[in-house]
Amino acid sequence: MPFIRSLEKAFQEKSNPENAAPMVKYLRNQFSFFGLKTEERRTIFKAIWKENQEEVTKNPRAIALDLYEKSKRELHYCSIEILIKQLKGNYKKEDIQLIEKILITNSWWDSVDTIAKYFLGEYLVEFPLETINVIERFSNSDNMWLNRSAIIFQLGYKQKTNFKILTLVCERHKDSNEFFIQKAIGWALREYGKTNPAAVRNFVINANLTPLSTKEALKNIG
Repeated sequence: MPFIRSLEKAFQEKSNPENAAPMVKYLRNQFSFFGLKTEERRTIFKAIWKENQEEVTKNPRAIALDLYEKSKRELHYCSIEILIKQLKGNYKKEDIQLIEKILITNSWWDSVDTIAKYFLGEYLVEFPLETINVIERFSNSDNMWLNRSAIIFQLGYKQKTNFKILTLVCERHKDSNEFFIQKAIGWALREYGKTNPAAVRNFVINANLTPLSTKEALKNIG
């Protein structure tokens, strides 16, 4: 695709190995980087996008998936930004397959958290009748990142949070030894605690969560 070729070429021309090294280290050697800082990456990305706007508008899903299969982490970020802009308010029911695909591909917290909130969360706002089936499937998956997504997808829902679903998935995973799961439970509860602190406090008191989850959940409640 011309857009992807142009984007890769532009990023490669501006690559900076000195910047790339700490980026790789920050994400624990999970990915390689061109070494572009966020502002520079977005400036280049927006310019290439503008030059290829028709192609991107017509094929956002295919382009996003192709970018997400690449090795450089900056290209994954571009994939996410394309989908955030192009799919908001325009999801199709079958897009849950796309969402799941990118959640389990090149997974790490920096991508999964954005996808869970801005894709999965918004998709389920558009298709609320899918919520139970999707969250049950993700929550019962052997994939830890799908589990984490099922816990945090309601970030930003505030008073629209389904607390029953939230507590269900927290209970299901409360004994997990995974740091990213324990942290997700605390984070999701802490965020809802800004809307309903009493409900969160009561749940945490009785749920026997791990110390990390408990600490994170009650951080702003006491």
